[in-house]
Amino acid sequence: MRFALLILIGCAAACPAARAQETPPLIERLEKAANTYQLLAEQYDGVLLPVPARPVKPGRSYAGLPRLAVFLKLVGDLPAKAAAPRGPGVYKGSLVRAVKHFQRRHGLPADGILGKATFAQLNIPLSRRVTQLRLALERWKALPTRFEQPPIIINIPEFILRAGSARDQGSVSLRVVVGKSYERQTPVFASEITSVVFRPPWTVPLSIQKEELVPKLTANPSYLVKNNFEIIDTKGNLISTAVVNQDLLARLGTGELILRQKPGPTNSLGLVKFGMPNEHGVFLHGSPSKWDFERSRRDLSHSCIRVQNPLALAAWALKDRPEWTPAKMQEAIAGTETIEVKLEHPIPVLIHYGTAEVGEDGVIRFFEDIYELDNAEAAANAAVAAIGK
Repeated sequence: MRFALLILIGCAAACPAARAQETPPLIERLEKAANTYQLLAEQYDGVLLPVPARPVKPGRSYAGLPRLAVFLKLVGDLPAKAAAPRGPGVYKGSLVRAVKHFQRRHGLPADGILGKATFAQLNIPLSRRVTQLRLALERWKALPTRFEQPPIIINIPEFILRAGSARDQGSVSLRVVVGKSYERQTPVFASEITSVVFRPPWTVPLSIQKEELVPKLTANPSYLVKNNFEIIDTKGNLISTAVVNQDLLARLGTGELILRQKPGPTNSLGLVKFGMPNEHGVFLHGSPSKWDFERSRRDLSHSCIRVQNPLALAAWALKDRPEWTPAKMQEAIAGTETIEVKLEHPIPVLIHYGTAEVGEDGVIRFFEDIYELDNAEAAANAAVAAIGK
């Protein structure tokens, strides 16, 4: 319950005038999906699929094929009219296609291989899926339903940012990297994008400066130059771009001086940042790293949110500014100056946590509970119900 209240309070603070534009009708879709899975959970006996010692690749035999086919038909990944094996056989054809569809719905690489991660998802009880859907439903019910303009929605465990409805021309759906589980979790909150910044500098948060960068500078004084950092004071005045002596290290360690990374392709914020005021110190920005976005699980950051294609999001945010053409944005990131474009109408942003979703295409998707918030909330709800009895 505390989770839902946090979202509600945050949205009320960030979106006080929300009236005109509805969010996608997720609530109706989630309610329908929760009811459907409740019926499925009552039908299916929940006997686990056997997990072999080695992954089952297409073309290989698997003793659990009949039960696998029954389950995939039940949840809609295998067509109801598809022929089902009656005993152990070769894993191929429609079953492979069904497994790939199941994998896509559960945030897994759609390779069709029955490996450890896929079996783990296949063997999760349907009653647990009902819980995921109902928790996602309750969290969405706590959110405002109307905004002055379409909000940007980031679902943390899905690792996806969506701007605009999928039915609208120009909408974007982008991969994101979020905060590390257990260590640097991205918080749930609401804010607004107030500006788009091309070639941003990065003023290093004090915690990262003290815990990570000062030790690196101590071990290797040339780290400052090699990584394009400079030392400034708390007023932004430049202190040094090359020399790191013991006095400067001591003052960096206390926070009297600050590290700032110069703009450019290797800057930790990438070439585009989005002004998003919030009390958590969470940035929304690009990244010089590309391979992180290819991973299926992307909780890798210090709580900030990295966007795979920030120029696509910048184009969406600046869609009412025709002077900001793709060519002009490319010119801005290729230049030498930091350029901040303030938005006349700030764009609402909702940082959401839901391990279940029903898309506009009607497909039900589930995601790993990376921060274990579902587990905590389900336990709390069970404890409250037990007290009520």
